[in-house]
Amino acid sequence: MDNQRLLLYMAFGFVSLLLYQTWMRDYHLPPPGQAPTGTTVEQTAGANGVAPDGPTGVDLPQGVASGDGSQAIAPVIADKTISAPSVKVKTDVMDIEISTTGATITSVLLNDYPVSIEQPDVPFTLVSNTPERFLVAQSGLFNADGGAAPVPTHEAVMSVESDSYELGDAESVSIPFVWQSDDGKTVTKTLTFKKGSYEVGVDYVIDNASDAPWAISQYRQLKRKPGTKDEKQQFVNTYIGAVVSNDEDRYNKVSFGDMEDERLNTSVTNGWIAMIQHYFATAWVPTPDEVNTAYTRYLPSENRYLIGMISSAKTIAPGTQGTFSTTAFIGPKIQDKLKEVAPNLELTVDYGWLTIIAQPLFWLLKTIHGFVGNWGWAIIFSTCVIKALFYKLSESSYRSMAKMKKLQPKLAALKERHGDDRAAMGQATMELYKKEKANPLGGCLPMLIQMPVFIALYWTLLESVELRQAPWMFHIKDLSIRDPYFILPVLMAVSMYIQQKLNPAPVDPIQAKVFQFLPLIFGVFFAMFPAGLVLYWVVNNILTILQQYYITKKVLGDDFGKSMA
Repeated sequence: MDNQRLLLYMAFGFVSLLLYQTWMRDYHLPPPGQAPTGTTVEQTAGANGVAPDGPTGVDLPQGVASGDGSQAIAPVIADKTISAPSVKVKTDVMDIEISTTGATITSVLLNDYPVSIEQPDVPFTLVSNTPERFLVAQSGLFNADGGAAPVPTHEAVMSVESDSYELGDAESVSIPFVWQSDDGKTVTKTLTFKKGSYEVGVDYVIDNASDAPWAISQYRQLKRKPGTKDEKQQFVNTYIGAVVSNDEDRYNKVSFGDMEDERLNTSVTNGWIAMIQHYFATAWVPTPDEVNTAYTRYLPSENRYLIGMISSAKTIAPGTQGTFSTTAFIGPKIQDKLKEVAPNLELTVDYGWLTIIAQPLFWLLKTIHGFVGNWGWAIIFSTCVIKALFYKLSESSYRSMAKMKKLQPKLAALKERHGDDRAAMGQATMELYKKEKANPLGGCLPMLIQMPVFIALYWTLLESVELRQAPWMFHIKDLSIRDPYFILPVLMAVSMYIQQKLNPAPVDPIQAKVFQFLPLIFGVFFAMFPAGLVLYWVVNNILTILQQYYITKKVLGDDFGKSMA
């Protein structure tokens, strides 16, 4: 088995996997009875503003075991409305809308991340209560004792002093929302935004002026529509769905299909929950050491998916005060910022099973970018560094391949002599290898060692939000989308063809003809890939050609020059 054939087999397998994932994503049918995408609770609500699923609301954590083992029971909601006034908040990095119903975050626009390079003044919408982009961050309090007393869930109407706030030159801005009950209970829910931050602090102050103790828990949840084609790039399959992290399992994906099949109910301590998509994440992070229970739910009447967590109960005695705190993260998956918010939150930059290799590669890429200031050149220099680190392994591989190339005429003569007698052909071939001290596996084994690194770098480039709308030079204005003029895919196909000429040709003439078309096939396929990924492959191919040319020429000498001519 020669190196060229091994690489092509592995490439075929990798491409086949991408095609299969794309087909499943685009043509997988929804389960029977699923509501059509775009149906919202507002569209299915009755004239009185109450969803047909019942007055308690389908998206409350009813029947979920709280952190102390008790069952959270949904309260009766009398003031649920279809729409409510919103409070607008403007910071230096986000524009936010908060509904006065539950102080729910219903809209977040990321000012530093335009929707496209063609629309630089239109910020990307990460959170929205519109059907097309539905994702909202809900939070509230819950009766932990199963009582039916009114409680400020995310469906309770709250009052606020102003309908707009702006950070301006201040370091932070806080917006207090107030809820009061008829029996003297007051809850102040304050949302705090900081300069240059994608974090949202959520703090509850509970005053129990009633004559009875109040046992309550806090819950936080994220509610989202299914993933759609407009959120994904062609031939690039990135995960869209929920994630849970805790002490036992740092990064556990909970897909939308998992939510349909089974409701999650698991302990979360020193962890978080999140909804993630390509480049961006929305997460709820509890205070350290707080005991929570994570839960999921599929809401067929709305065609929505929900992940949340509910805390252990606190009992607030009459005439006393209690507090709860939590943090929301709503923004781009920048690893340094994610690490500051919570342990393991940076794992939402999903490198898959090659994370242990991809993390150092991203560090290398980021370090080089710190010097050159351009992500395109950072990709080029990072590829050069990686190629240099594996130089000795590659040298061993190419030397073995050069010997195999030198033996091609003798192998062809053996095939002609023995014809269809495979046993005799195999024995004669092994004797030739032994005589010439050639190892047919010597070319592929070093490359097998390097393949995980190359694949990890592929995922590093694919998942890094830093490459989103990052220019390189000339016509490449965005490394995260395809080359608009297909120059890089053409260069990749040409470099792949040159590589083929440097490798031993298959003895079988049919295989040889098939291999001649592969550069064209892969060039067409890679035309749909992000430019940053194709740039990496082009640079890697060019470096491989130079290294292989040099080593092969040293082994084959003048015979090599004649064969190339």
